[in-house]
Amino acid sequence: MKAVKQMMVVLMIALFAVVGISSTAMAVKTLKLHHLNKDDPFDNPTGAMATVFKSLVEAGTNGSVLVETFPSGQLGKDKDVVQQVKAGVIQSGIHSVGGFASTYPLIGVLDIPFAFANISKTYEVFDGPFGKQLATDIDKKTGLHTLGFGDSGGFFHLTNSKRPIHSPADMEGVKIRTMGLDTHKAIITAMGGQPAAISWSEVYTALQTGVADGQMNPIPIIAFAKFQEVQKFLTLSGHIFAPYVWVMNNDFWNSLTDSEKDVVAYAAQSAIVAGRGMGRVIEASDRGLLELSKNLKVNTLTPAEKEEFKKVAVPAVKKLIIEKFGAEGEELLNAFLAAVK
Repeated sequence: MKAVKQMMVVLMIALFAVVGISSTAMAVKTLKLHHLNKDDPFDNPTGAMATVFKSLVEAGTNGSVLVETFPSGQLGKDKDVVQQVKAGVIQSGIHSVGGFASTYPLIGVLDIPFAFANISKTYEVFDGPFGKQLATDIDKKTGLHTLGFGDSGGFFHLTNSKRPIHSPADMEGVKIRTMGLDTHKAIITAMGGQPAAISWSEVYTALQTGVADGQMNPIPIIAFAKFQEVQKFLTLSGHIFAPYVWVMNNDFWNSLTDSEKDVVAYAAQSAIVAGRGMGRVIEASDRGLLELSKNLKVNTLTPAEKEEFKKVAVPAVKKLIIEKFGAEGEELLNAFLAAVK
């Protein structure tokens, strides 16, 4: 009888061990992460962000949270993937302002032209009190959880196939591709050009065939999209800064333990810093401006030329924001401009 009892104890211990192992396995949480570019940390900012995030999360949680990346927009159009994140089909996404605007239209408030004196000021604004205010408003209105605001590659610049751009007069008759945002259309119109809303996947062909004469994007995006093959002129205008908006499904966020939340939060912030660094490295390397200047005629807007563009573009965009978003939009706009100052 004693031997039987001992055997029962051993079996119970073994059973509890198996149940413990099974429960541990079931406790592993999978975080599917969407981003728009290649899954290469040395190729583009979101590639760097996704890679750093995956490494820090998996190591920091001791494998209780696993990250699966879905690069190059393979899950669909950016605006549609935002809805997948909301629905919990996937857990997180790093979105362009163009894709995110369908879910949170007020993101257009950030499109005031020539707002920032230099790129480092963008970090201070989006990492500071205004960034927290914006994240809180996004969370409240969308039901998502905001992890932070990344760098899409720096300031937006203009390329075109017609002529060098020095003034609004030079923009006359130049059809510029935009993301379709009303604020971006207003900027191009006010600056003297003709906006053309064309999906990202069709931009190269549109420039190649003359459906559009030009486009606007940061240097790293212009470079890896190889727009220098179908454009002649690059104007370093630095007219807007459009951050990536990094969000997470709120139910998934709430399913994490406090320890896992801490890891995910610091991993996202570290990844954003890595993405910013990669953007600056690409700009300065032979993969960025140096490479583009081999095939494009490059000019930088002088302070006086920028002021000429600013005089016509800023009032037009402010007017649009107030008309479209009312008092709420004006309040967020004033908070943004105060943070910039």
